[in-house]
Amino acid sequence: MYPVLIKIGPITIYTYGVLVAAGFLVGILLAIRQAKKQGMPHQKISDLAFYLLIAALVGSRLLYVLINPSRYLENPVEVFKIWEGGLVFYGGLILAIPTGIWYIKKHALDLWSTADILAPSIAIGHAIGRLGCFSAGCCYGKPAELPWAVTFNAPESLAIVGVPLHPTQLYESLGEFVNFLILIALRKKQTFKGELFWMYGLIYSVLRFTVEFFRGDIERGFILQWLSVSQALSAILFIVSVVMLLRLRKRP
Repeated sequence: MYPVLIKIGPITIYTYGVLVAAGFLVGILLAIRQAKKQGMPHQKISDLAFYLLIAALVGSRLLYVLINPSRYLENPVEVFKIWEGGLVFYGGLILAIPTGIWYIKKHALDLWSTADILAPSIAIGHAIGRLGCFSAGCCYGKPAELPWAVTFNAPESLAIVGVPLHPTQLYESLGEFVNFLILIALRKKQTFKGELFWMYGLIYSVLRFTVEFFRGDIERGFILQWLSVSQALSAILFIVSVVMLLRLRKRP
């Protein structure tokens, strides 16, 4: 919709970068607030969030580059232009998880309690970040003749210009906002540690798998003609989430 937020001479501030940063900031502040409520060392939670931020950015960009190697072999400097779009959430998650485990173990924090604190933050941060995708036009949908279809007209847009498309960015953003609300409600009735984190994984895997059917950007990569990379990762995350929920529920 509006890829460029502010342009003053040679200085350009992209809406995508601002909203992704806002998502991280809101998520971090929410996690710190919850850590204080639970009597956990909130300073360590904020430090952990910083490490997770770096890992998520590197991982999400790395997976996108691996899916689209030819584009970056021709222009290697483009790898660093993350403010223009090109982040795969699952790549960030894959690298952030071991980074988080390393930090949690190093500072003797409780693994699942910390993960439960972070789960709603991931959901709300991702929801806001997807609004950035909508602004940039990345992660766009297939052509659609629907009342809520959107047409991108800005020349800087990463989406197909002038064609009504499924607003897949908004589908996922709305889904993540709902995910966030479910996790906040579940927190009050939580029965075991790790429940919030793996419920997040369960809900998001279903959401992402479904939204992928409406995506129109081929850059996201495919394993089979009908199965995208993100759908395959969603299937894995769904199975792991179900198994972990059942295992943790049985623990004393």
